[in-house]
This record gives sequence, C-alpha cells and structure tokens, in this order.
Amino acid sequence: MAKSEPQGNTSPSQLIDARIKELGDWRGELLSRLRTLVKEADPDVVEEWKWRGVPVWYHDGMLCTGETYKNVVKMTFAKGAALEDPAGLFNSSLEGNTRRAIDFHDDEKIDEQALKTLVRAAVALNESKAKR
Repeated sequence: MAKSEPQGNTSPSQLIDARIKELGDWRGELLSRLRTLVKEADPDVVEEWKWRGVPVWYHDGMLCTGETYKNVVKMTFAKGAALEDPAGLFNSSLEGNTRRAIDFHDDEKIDEQALKTLVRAAVALNESKAKR
C-alpha cells in the first residue's frame, strides 16, 4: 500500500498535530494520547496522513488508524483479526475477517499497557510477513 505524500511542505506529523489542535476537545486530547502510546510501543513507527485526514501508523505495513468522529475516537487495526487480544480491547468491527477496531468514548479509561501490547503484536505480525 502506497503511503501518502506530505501536502505541500507540511509533514504527516504536522498534519496530525494540526488535527489534534483543530479538534480542541476530548477527541483531540484522546487522539494525542493514543498517538503517544503508539510511539511508546514502537519508537520506529512512521506516521502518515491518509484519506483526507486520517492519521495512520506504519511499520512494515499499516498498523492502525486514528479516526475521530462526533462521539468516538476509533483505532482500527489493519490486521486486527489476526492479533490476540487477551485484554478484550477490540469492541468494534468484530464481524470482519481482517480488521478490528477499538472505539474510545469521552472519559473512558485506556488500558495503556494492553494497548501497547496490541501495537507491538501488530508490529511483530507485519515484520513476520515482511521477512517472507
């Protein structure tokens, strides 16, 4: 999958920063926190900006997205159906054979360790497929 190109001289990371600021509410704060957790879980993650304004994190392929909606911030894991989720974080898009998502609502506590474990598992899955 091709990665997006920066728009003008603006990098994907700067576009994500701008989106967080533009939201200016709990969704921006939550997206910022999720972004930090992804980067803590995988310091080598690459940020991209896709589909007219969706932050996407890559490492040997797409890991997950950070979508913002009116009542939810959604992290969709591209290969979530192939990941073990012992903490039961996945609570959305459960019917498909590929993706899985986590819907976060206002004032919801994040199981940060479990989320980092899930991100690391996504990285490991992508790395294992990249070596083939």
